[in-house]
Amino acid sequence: MRKFDPWPVFFKREWNRNWPFLIGFAVTGAIVTKLSLSLTEEEAKNSKFVQRHKK
Repeated sequence: MRKFDPWPVFFKREWNRNWPFLIGFAVTGAIVTKLSLSLTEEEAKNSKFVQRHKK
């Protein structure tokens, strides 16, 4: 007789509980990546944030 494998049940329950967080995290990461990659060198130099944190 096969042993019961709890992992599929666990992952299904956790996916149902956490999918909004995971999707939101992925969308936010994609937006931040897109915006940071579209920044030019000149815009970065003129940024108040970069000037304040440049070391």
